[in-house]
Amino acid sequence: MKIAVVTDDGKTICQHFGRAQYYLVASAEDGSVTGKEQRPKAGHHVAGMNHEHTHAAGACHGFNAHAQATHAGMVSNITDCQLVIAGGMGQGAQESLKQAGIAVHMTDVADIETALKLYLEGKLPNLTDRLH
Repeated sequence: MKIAVVTDDGKTICQHFGRAQYYLVASAEDGSVTGKEQRPKAGHHVAGMNHEHTHAAGACHGFNAHAQATHAGMVSNITDCQLVIAGGMGQGAQESLKQAGIAVHMTDVADIETALKLYLEGKLPNLTDRLH
């Protein structure tokens, strides 16, 4: 199994999927991490990819054509992964990941090593209220 964790520094989990600069991709077998690699991630930080700030109160963002194209670019570098761990994300990003066959797990755990360990032990709560 390959797990992509969104990060800016390779050590902590980014609180928003779209704003993270990198993926730390962990390979796991038999409940243990067997390898890690850092991969670049397209996102809102890239020129021309701006976060939607104009959606109506209570409305979900990330479903217009530009956002979906942006999300496809974010997902393109992790199509070999089965899971993404993030601090939170928009529903449009979640849907793009789902369409690529990648599950989403949201957490308030900041440390990547701790989150991976807890996930592999089946003890990392999935905080779905962090989806917006």
